[in-house]
Amino acid sequence: MKKILSTILSLIVFSAVATAAQNTNSSTTTNTSTTKTAKKRGPIFRANKDQIKAAQEILKTRGFYAGEQTGKLDADTRAGLKKYQAAESVKVTGTLNKVTLEKMGVALTDKQKAM
Repeated sequence: MKKILSTILSLIVFSAVATAAQNTNSSTTTNTSTTKTAKKRGPIFRANKDQIKAAQEILKTRGFYAGEQTGKLDADTRAGLKKYQAAESVKVTGTLNKVTLEKMGVALTDKQKAM
């Protein structure tokens, strides 16, 4: 009887150790593979104040924006940009990205051209 109990107890301990080791290996493998596949982001494209003002003027002329030319990308400007981008068949993002500024005819800086 003692022999059976010790055998069962040994099997339980062995199973627990094997399961714990397996869980540790799985999480380590997952973290390593995720780290290797992550890409580093490049520089972020940002429109300057003058470009935003010019875009707001164009949006206002086209009827997509009714606010003032503040040079800030506020909610109304973003909504107008989305309407403009949809009308011009440009990816609708609501941001002043390079493609949108070029489509509007707004001059880019040398740094922006290089992006």
